[in-house]
Amino acid sequence: MTGRGIAKSFLAHEQAEGEGARVRRSIGSMKARNFSPFLLLDHLVATGKGFPDHPHRGQETITYVLQGNVDHEDFTGSKGTIGRGDLQFMTAGKGIVHAEMPREGDSGEPPEIMQLWVDLPIELKACEPKYKNLRAEEIPVADPSDKVQVWVISGESYGTKSVQDLAYTPVVFYDYRVQPGGKISQPVPKGFNVFLYLLHGHIKINRDTEVPEHHCVLFDEDGDSIEADVDESAENEARFILVGGQKLDQPVVQYGPFVETSSDLVKQAFMDYQSAKNGFERLQGWYSQIDHE
Repeated sequence: MTGRGIAKSFLAHEQAEGEGARVRRSIGSMKARNFSPFLLLDHLVATGKGFPDHPHRGQETITYVLQGNVDHEDFTGSKGTIGRGDLQFMTAGKGIVHAEMPREGDSGEPPEIMQLWVDLPIELKACEPKYKNLRAEEIPVADPSDKVQVWVISGESYGTKSVQDLAYTPVVFYDYRVQPGGKISQPVPKGFNVFLYLLHGHIKINRDTEVPEHHCVLFDEDGDSIEADVDESAENEARFILVGGQKLDQPVVQYGPFVETSSDLVKQAFMDYQSAKNGFERLQGWYSQIDHE
């Protein structure tokens, strides 16, 4: 296999989001716009008052709870909680309004969450909204060596396959934990854009480029694998997510939570939301309980 080179590597800086929350934003920042099909990647570092009632249209979100809990509720009547190690795949489609409220875990640990926004193919942007949860105990784990473990959230790694059909847009998603001296070689599909976000520790890509904590790496399109290792002298393990998605051959026009293929369609999304129609009908008279408790 041929390792993909690095197109860009940069620190995800903190910024304000929601009501008093703070996130490290990598994809979706000025350094990485519309890395198709990915629109945004946030790493929650401070909760504030969470993320009160807000709309989405035209994309999917993947929420990964590293620790703590997230309560969610939307205007379709869906509500629940995802906890440590759980994921939620939400398809906004033609429109959804929901609230997301991170809170402490059962042992008092502060919430730490990753959220990824994925563009929907143009033919699916008007689909019905839906949710799918993936619980921590459902995620298979591969142990290719005594120094490497990988949670196979979507895709295949070292002969271990994930639960299938988690999202409309084809995505592979891996959570790697690598001890000092460990090495990984992860095949990635052709036609997929691939990135890596380092949660903890330090790694080297292709044996020569060091990547520090909280950096995001965007990879070149050439090559069919991602090669990384942790130096034998490192003090701690490295943990990173490695994600790839099938590139979409379509325009991206995004304004806040609305993602369309033209400016006219984004304007229409605002009008539909404000007038509670064309996918937002259930907004009339609705508000979430978790935002107003």
